[in-house]
Amino acid sequence: MSGTTVVDERKIRRAVISALVGATIEWYDFFLYGVVAGIVFSKLYFPGSDPVVSTMLAYTTFAVGFVTRPLGGVIFGHFGDKIGRKSMLVITLMIMGVATFLIGLVPTYAQIGVAAPILLLLLRIGQGIGLGGEWGGAVLMAYEYAPKEKRGFYASLPQIGLAIGLCLASGVVALLSWLLTDEQFMSWGWRIAFLLSGVMVIVGMYIRLHVQETPEFSAVKARNAELRIPFIDMIRRYPGNVLKGMGARYIDGVFFNIFGVFSINYLTSTIKVSRTGALLGVMAAAVVMCFFIPFFGRMSDRLGRPKVYMWGSLITAAASFPAFWLITTSGGNMFLIWLAIIIPFGILYASVYGPEAALFCDLFDAKVRYTGISFVYQFSGIFASGITPIIATALLKSGAGEPWQICMYVMFAGAVSAWCAWLIGRSPSADETIDGESGLSAGQPVRRAGAA
Repeated sequence: MSGTTVVDERKIRRAVISALVGATIEWYDFFLYGVVAGIVFSKLYFPGSDPVVSTMLAYTTFAVGFVTRPLGGVIFGHFGDKIGRKSMLVITLMIMGVATFLIGLVPTYAQIGVAAPILLLLLRIGQGIGLGGEWGGAVLMAYEYAPKEKRGFYASLPQIGLAIGLCLASGVVALLSWLLTDEQFMSWGWRIAFLLSGVMVIVGMYIRLHVQETPEFSAVKARNAELRIPFIDMIRRYPGNVLKGMGARYIDGVFFNIFGVFSINYLTSTIKVSRTGALLGVMAAAVVMCFFIPFFGRMSDRLGRPKVYMWGSLITAAASFPAFWLITTSGGNMFLIWLAIIIPFGILYASVYGPEAALFCDLFDAKVRYTGISFVYQFSGIFASGITPIIATALLKSGAGEPWQICMYVMFAGAVSAWCAWLIGRSPSADETIDGESGLSAGQPVRRAGAA
């Protein structure tokens, strides 16, 4: 049928599964570093007389991964928009897996001195470059295969990989903490979590090698319409969308890293709860998040992505105040602490992260979409995600151990993101113009095989 791309239902499922499995592995690798940064690396790789300084140094190497993610986004976005989404996803998975596996083999500061943190830093850079190219490709495999009226839902499914990856990272570390003595865990137990990445990568590679290119990019290739330098075209045609997308991303990065990364060290060091208990709380929130991410992705198809994202930003940010109040007044009661993590992080945060992928994809056409969403997501991650644990640690010290300055910072991020989402809602999306790349107009959905 002229003007309509027919996509087999099985190919959609295969593409989504491939994106989800690969994203899970990549996020497991990336966030595993964050989970252990404050409880292991600060002691074994950045020893010092001031534990706050050691922790901040460990979180600095964590932040480096976010600084290098835009580089990976630009590199793999460029080739993903010229060569194809699939091949880039295979390469990024391999880069991330090898870097994570090698982190598990790096000797400590006591064994090789300053070379230890340097090696850790280099491998963290490798992780950042790998994930920088991974996220955009995984999202596009689902978004570009999906019918237009269901793109919010389908694009949210690879986002579940973040929740599963965090669940696995915190769960594996929690299990090792429970099975081993503190001495065993600090000596060698934590390394097992990194070495497991090698097995995961083999599984992920097998799945990804059996997926075909997306229909939209295949149409671009068929017309020889690839751009010479997609990044320049993105800046020339979509400067406003780039800025609005980066602003919208602010609350996502801040909130995730406060509750998924910083909270673990805060609970163990300030509230004095067990490491296993803190990790289990984050893991439980990640499990709950798996169900709410697609829920809000589907809601964005029905109500509009900018609207869902705008209100989600404000409500999610405001939830930080009652959450930290409950934690500080819990008296160490683990049920109350878990409640304070699961509701804002597992449920409310999904209202932002669920619609986010499709929201960003809507900002760009197929010829620059890999580059566009990768740059928006990864470059904004420097200030939205990478430095958040450092800022939170400094604000906690400035507040004499009280978290209210941290909550104000989260609220500021939420307000910025809500405003940018509102601006996105007032602007026409790239999908609302004629898509010359694929031959589809905005009113013509990508149809599944067998559709009338």
